[in-house]
Amino acid sequence: MSRPDSRAPLWRAVAALAVLVISAVIALNFSPRLGLDLRGGTQIVLETQDSERTKADSESTDRALEVLRGRVDALGVSEPTLARSGERRIIVELPGVQDPRKAADVIGQTAQLTFHNVIGPAPEGTESTEGQTVVNDEDGNPIIVGPQELDGNGVTSAKSEQEQQSLQWVVNVKFNKEGTPGWQKLVQDACANTAGGQRIAIMLDNEVISSPQVQPSLCAGAGSTTSITGDFTSQTAKDLAILIEGGALPVPVEVIEQRTVGATLGDAAIEASFEAAIIGVILTAIFIVFVYRLMGFMASIALGSYALMSYAMLLWLGATLTLPGLAGFVLAIGLAIDANVLVFERAREEYARRRGDGLSRALDTGYNKAWSAILDSNVTTLIAAGLLFFLASGPVKGFGVTLSIGTIASMVSALVIARVLTDWAVRRSFAKNRPAITGLAGTGRLREWLVTKGPFLMRKAGTWIVVTVVGLVLAVTGIVTQGLNLGVEFTGGRILDFQVTKAISADEAREVVSDAGFPGAVVQESSGESGDQDNITVRTDQITDDEAATIEEALDEAAGPVTKDRDELIGPSLGEELRNQAIIAFIIALAAQMVYLAVRFRWTFATAAVLSLASVVTAVVGIFAWVGEPVDGVFLAAILSIIGLAVNDTIVVFDRIRENLREHREGSSLRKTFNDAIMQTIPRTVNTGLGAMFILAALAILGGASLQPFAIALLLGLTLGTLATIFVASPIALLLEERFRPKSKEDRVAAADPYATVPTAGRESGTL
Repeated sequence: MSRPDSRAPLWRAVAALAVLVISAVIALNFSPRLGLDLRGGTQIVLETQDSERTKADSESTDRALEVLRGRVDALGVSEPTLARSGERRIIVELPGVQDPRKAADVIGQTAQLTFHNVIGPAPEGTESTEGQTVVNDEDGNPIIVGPQELDGNGVTSAKSEQEQQSLQWVVNVKFNKEGTPGWQKLVQDACANTAGGQRIAIMLDNEVISSPQVQPSLCAGAGSTTSITGDFTSQTAKDLAILIEGGALPVPVEVIEQRTVGATLGDAAIEASFEAAIIGVILTAIFIVFVYRLMGFMASIALGSYALMSYAMLLWLGATLTLPGLAGFVLAIGLAIDANVLVFERAREEYARRRGDGLSRALDTGYNKAWSAILDSNVTTLIAAGLLFFLASGPVKGFGVTLSIGTIASMVSALVIARVLTDWAVRRSFAKNRPAITGLAGTGRLREWLVTKGPFLMRKAGTWIVVTVVGLVLAVTGIVTQGLNLGVEFTGGRILDFQVTKAISADEAREVVSDAGFPGAVVQESSGESGDQDNITVRTDQITDDEAATIEEALDEAAGPVTKDRDELIGPSLGEELRNQAIIAFIIALAAQMVYLAVRFRWTFATAAVLSLASVVTAVVGIFAWVGEPVDGVFLAAILSIIGLAVNDTIVVFDRIRENLREHREGSSLRKTFNDAIMQTIPRTVNTGLGAMFILAALAILGGASLQPFAIALLLGLTLGTLATIFVASPIALLLEERFRPKSKEDRVAAADPYATVPTAGRESGTL
């Protein structure tokens, strides 16, 4: 038995070294892929629509994607990204593009190029009839055009060229084998239609871009080529050629989401997040060293390996690092600390019980006994992170990815690397001779007092539930009476964030925007990403890129020059969809947690945990409703993170309750068993909570405007979640267990006096 045990530390050390070496190699040889919110640029989400001839499905969307790829390549954007999302959506990322108008005009147009005969001019009052449509030609004159005779699928290529003699820009079009007969018939029909001026209308998305008269030479016999003439400039001819040569999209597309982030905003966000992470980690390291001395110092060193592993995993997977993703990395530090605290607290208990076995044995037992709680808490976090990835939108998906990566890395850091370091430390002679410096030699006076003389909180379990119900009534009242300040992600619309040079109040900016033609816009002052400049945020209904440019120009004149930090456009259908997805994500998250906990514990514990989580989320939402803070996609990330993190503390307490129930002492009531578990785990709860709060507080103060609401929501959730574990989850689980738990002989005896306890010889009440 001793031989395998003696080799275990060696194998763990080899595994830890291998992980660190591989991580270092990846970190040195790969470059990170930054999201547009960190490097600046424009993201456009297109949704394909059904046409009269083609259904929008995965196949037609893939064909549309290839057409769009050709258009993007023709734009000359550096390192563009195009990908299909789901069955009917295409995500286009254009790094460095700050003006989305040109990109949207060229990329987002359906480019349904059609060719029609011009029947003749349209007298005033003429209406469209079946087979004949009244439109304006390129000069604005109303004309009547016949039905579509040919579409863009018959076009092989289109090139913008300047004629040598006239110096006019034209677009030379070449038809393919299928399109040539249609073109020739169209020319013949036009030549025969003298009433219509022998004109052909070339239409793009039902708008006439050119209606030239057929040259007499073509009437004798058209070939497979033609030239589109018009009042073209070099750029407009080039843009039209891009659309035509790219090919007509097989189905129309609609822009349902558009995000533009200024390049300077990404730099400021990275700097602010980096500062917050460094300060948070330093404060957390100081705290854990103060509490756990040598063991805390070793755990702090392991935190450095966590950062390296997380970064390497991100590079290896090719994941995109977004601004919320930075928060995910920082947040996962708290998970690593949580695991270390669990281990060290269990090791302290073991050493106090069996001093003769030494520090090394106590530490091994601590790792073994903490394993189930660490596994359960990390799995629940991964469930929440997975839901974020599959159900969230935009940069919030990046948070789900990095939180998953960080969670896995934190487990390796805490259970492999930290264990190697702590095992090595406790085996040194200086630690064996001075056990106090390890931080494991004593449980502390506070812990002794809590275990032996602490309050009997579960004596009045029902009272805590009543208090919780009162709090929830206040939260729901705020939601109902104040309403939720839903962001554009959930309502649809457009939000513009400008950094201004001259000081301007919200009232003055509101007047400027109103005079520009947008009296219904919501205009507010806000702090910039770095916190040291003034920003003006404008929120409107869904407006076009040209209208957004009008607002920018008006503010530029009043308080300029202005810099656009952010521009988000969410279609109304997408807003409703995201709102429904948020509700579904919340329900699925609770259901997934309940199923997992029911498998790992009992249904009574799972029910209590889920009701506790629901109360925490309701309370946080209610607080945001009362203070009027925005509820947006980042808030959704915070809520799902709260579900993942708040359940961690509940799992730790439930894990201890389960362990104590297995060692159910004769004469101890169920309420005493529950209360003992709570008192035994309070030091871990306090230490873990403070470690995470250092990190979140640093994000709230230094993380910039983008991360402050996220960090504040998590701080609220973490605080309320800790209280809910003690005063909501545990009382509910207790009452359910008292009602539905199979009664043992000892339980039936204790039921006669549920608050009494009969000490067992050789044991102190309240210890393991």
